[in-house]
Amino acid sequence: MSIADDTRLLDDLEDLLAKQMDLVRRGAFGAVEQLAQECSGLAEKIAAAGLLDRPEFDDRRERLGTLYHDLQFVLSTQKDAVGKQLKSIRKGRKTLATYHSSI
Repeated sequence: MSIADDTRLLDDLEDLLAKQMDLVRRGAFGAVEQLAQECSGLAEKIAAAGLLDRPEFDDRRERLGTLYHDLQFVLSTQKDAVGKQLKSIRKGRKTLATYHSSI
């Protein structure tokens, strides 16, 4: 592969991670999953080529690592929020069921 191809792969991965971050913040988890599959394919190509082991891509490795870390954090936060909402919904349904059965 040429340097231009290598750079394009890294650019594509960085762009997809940024898009995922935006989609997570908007709650579009279906689209996030689709992009995650694309990211996985790119990451495999990048790993097979050993791009992130090259010193000329040290800054890219750090940026991609930061993006992955931030994405993981945002997903974890969203997961916790959804869990709390589900717990609240279950509690409400249980209360309604109890109220309904007492009428």
